[in-house]
Amino acid sequence: MHVLVTTPFHPAYMSEERIKKAKNLKLLLTAGVGSDHIDLKAAAAAGVTVAEITASNVVSVAEDELMRILILLRNFLPGYHQICNGEWDVAAQSYRAYDLEGKTVGTVGCGRIGRELLKRLKAFNCNLLYYDKFSIGEEFEKETGAKWEENLEEMLPKCDVVVINVPLTERTKGMMNEDRLKKMKKGAVIVNNARGGIMDRDAVVKAIENGQLSGYGGDVWYPQPAPKDHPWRSMPYHAMTPHVSGTTLDAQVRYSAGVKDVLDKFFRGESFPEEYYIVKEGKLASQYL
Repeated sequence: MHVLVTTPFHPAYMSEERIKKAKNLKLLLTAGVGSDHIDLKAAAAAGVTVAEITASNVVSVAEDELMRILILLRNFLPGYHQICNGEWDVAAQSYRAYDLEGKTVGTVGCGRIGRELLKRLKAFNCNLLYYDKFSIGEEFEKETGAKWEENLEEMLPKCDVVVINVPLTERTKGMMNEDRLKKMKKGAVIVNNARGGIMDRDAVVKAIENGQLSGYGGDVWYPQPAPKDHPWRSMPYHAMTPHVSGTTLDAQVRYSAGVKDVLDKFFRGESFPEEYYIVKEGKLASQYL
């Protein structure tokens, strides 16, 4: 093959071994956002271009993150399960339910999805924080009321809700480990629609079981599809789904159109929009360095 199109939702993991076997391979194209299922260094070494349809499902994921924040804070799922089971116990649900207004919400990473989430959270009168390498600027901070936190360890204890919005790289793999979870405010919740590998899997389970976290929600796992015995499936107070946040029908229209556009350009020997490139001419995009 010369071109392989994959998705990050049910990915074909492109290891160094597989890339070496694909002698004709010129382009690895992700139909969506997030190319961590590809060994990017191996692709760069083999002279293979890696591209993705940047921003195709940004709105979809940001809306989903907001939904999960509300589901966890309002303790929605126990009430839903009550009704499905023919029960009625208001106290059993409401003793763990909170308003979003007045809570401190922090995003770890403030790229396209993080910024869209902050814009949506402004209407809920939250205290908004974001951790990133650089400030996103006074204009955006004034628009949203969000404040830049330069140190992750200093932001975590301030937050009632933490949302993960960084790509999975060698630097971020396992970054939310037991030590960092212990630094969080007791009873906080985490929403992670970024990548499962950013979390220490067993540390999350332990934090939920001992009450350090009051809830964990997201739609990303490692590996994907998640094995049937994955402990996040059975831990209490979770709001987990398969990897669906970026696969609304609206998003599918956008990333399928983007794939067609990239393929048209590839076959004509034209360049793609610069922001689509993850590996270009042997060099990795900045977010994967």
